[in-house]
Amino acid sequence: MKIGFFAIGIGNLARPDLITEVATKAERLNFSTVWAPEHIVLLDRFASHYPYARGEQLPIQLDIPLLNPFLALTYAAAHTSRIRLATGICLVPEYHPLLLAKVVASLDYLSGGRVALGIGIGWLAEEFQALGIPWERRAQRTREYVEAMRRLWEDERSSYSGEFVQFEGARSYPKPFKGAKLPVLVGGQTEPALKRAAAYGDGWCGFNLTPAETAQTINRLRELLKANERSPQDFEFLVSPTASATPADLQQYRDAGVDELYLTPVFSRQVSTAAEVATLLEELAHAWVEPAAQL
Repeated sequence: MKIGFFAIGIGNLARPDLITEVATKAERLNFSTVWAPEHIVLLDRFASHYPYARGEQLPIQLDIPLLNPFLALTYAAAHTSRIRLATGICLVPEYHPLLLAKVVASLDYLSGGRVALGIGIGWLAEEFQALGIPWERRAQRTREYVEAMRRLWEDERSSYSGEFVQFEGARSYPKPFKGAKLPVLVGGQTEPALKRAAAYGDGWCGFNLTPAETAQTINRLRELLKANERSPQDFEFLVSPTASATPADLQQYRDAGVDELYLTPVFSRQVSTAAEVATLLEELAHAWVEPAAQL
């Protein structure tokens, strides 16, 4: 089983020196992936429910530094050569798909084909309102956007006609190294989110789940993949553990079917210097990465 690190581009890890420290140390210590989150804006007042915090409030301050994930990952890419670069998650319906396809392909090109596009449809209705983007039918919009982006990533001349996206004879270069097979990892833990992942994702990323919850969710995804005549062997299961999880839980996550467990220490442990980052990553590698590699 692989171990990832969530996240760069947020809090102190939005600082360029600490992005460099995380990325280079994580690569040297054999972490699989470095993740970067996204919100364009947060709002002082919102009624939307944050779906991943187990009844708690949003686990970050509203004035926390939060970079665009593609810029954070591009900075990390410039200092590394092997580690995978993933958005966790990109809010797809907040972009125009031609622009997003270009940004993703550019990062993939510059990094030598190391991008995984973690996506979601968004949970913060007030953010959509501030951006002037319809909240309604954002799931359908997201699916069309992914379909259109895959056309742009694969075809020499691309055309698409849907409810939300229409273009004909479009050329977009460079292409991602894997073309339309650039991994799209669908986030979310509701039944509709799992159906989206099984219908058109290359993988699924869950957040803040226990081993038992993970097993239940992955079993449901396998049922949905079968219903879509898709093989779980061609699908990636990625999960972040709960804050109470310990390395003793690694085997349970692996038995549940997890391919990558991505750790989220940024929510529980503040680091402000390169030395503190290095210490944190060394500790995580010893406790999680090394034993996971033996499973």
